Amino acid sequence: MNLTSSFHKFCELKEFEINQNQLSIIEKLTEFYKLNFQQPLIKKIFKEKNNKLGFYLLGDVGVGKTMILNFFFESLKENKSRLHFNEFMIKFHEFIHENKKKRKDNGLKKFVKDLSINTKIIYFDEFQVTNIVDAMILGKLFERIFEENIKVIFSSNTKIQDLYKNGLQRDQFMPFIQILKKNCLEIELKIDEDYRTSKNINLDRFLYPIDKSSNFKFNKFFRKVTKNKKKITKVLDIKGRKLEIENFYERVIKFEFDEICNKNLGSEDYLEIAKHSDLIFIENLPNFDENNSNQQQRFITFIDIIYEKKIPLMIKSEVNLNSLNSARSLKEPFKRTVSRLHEMTSQKLN
Repeated sequence: MNLTSSFHKFCELKEFEINQNQLSIIEKLTEFYKLNFQQPLIKKIFKEKNNKLGFYLLGDVGVGKTMILNFFFESLKENKSRLHFNEFMIKFHEFIHENKKKRKDNGLKKFVKDLSINTKIIYFDEFQVTNIVDAMILGKLFERIFEENIKVIFSSNTKIQDLYKNGLQRDQFMPFIQILKKNCLEIELKIDEDYRTSKNINLDRFLYPIDKSSNFKFNKFFRKVTKNKKKITKVLDIKGRKLEIENFYERVIKFEFDEICNKNLGSEDYLEIAKHSDLIFIENLPNFDENNSNQQQRFITFIDIIYEKKIPLMIKSEVNLNSLNSARSLKEPFKRTVSRLHEMTSQKLN
């Protein structure tokens, strides 16, 4: 595997600027791959103690972490899996629930054993932990994943040491941090520019403020893309719970912000919405502060999931995208959300 040469060709094809800091990450990924997948048998038997099974790529928003790891992931011939972390944990909890008659530890071991049969490497993009239930189980889960010799690559805006910072009962999360530190090569990608915002100057589908002009543009475009499409009330079944979508036009959906972020919805609901969406409209996006931090957290999760599923957006907002505030505790993860919104509201539609 000649990743450096392939990366040069990839950048030329995509007309990306070739950045020396990114090339340095490619070299480190090459070494990670050689140590974990190309060692001679004798080296595998006497594997060096400092060989890491995890690659944790840290960096600010929009520096190209996802682009680099996507490139690396697509280059792999080994059995692999790329999942949104929330999606992975939903699968885990569902498996444990189905095996609830067994002891939980046995269920966990069986989940990882089954995973190891078809998966040699897992990729989690924009990794973060916000759920206390997940935080409490991650130590045992990832300890077992590494014991089964499953490799894991992460991209994240957050240092390993700072994951789930200020979270509830964080002391129960610390074993997971120690496991990541022990098993992961933590590398930081530093670039001053946010590529998402620099290449998407015209936010054609992010309208502000909420006034007659933005209402007119929003409604005009919505009528255009839903022309000749039948409107229905779509009912989604999520583990026996019913979620109604009132404005559903053959995979084009319009939501009020409160419909998706001011109700008790979570990752499972947003993943199900994503399955039925090709384009999403959001009306009346508020500004954020300490008083609506729960709604902001849901919005962050929602955007993460539909970004992962490559679903474009049109948004009508109280304020300019770059003027959106944040609750203090969500300031860092919200930088990623704003960066992603630049891309999602300006990318070309099929």
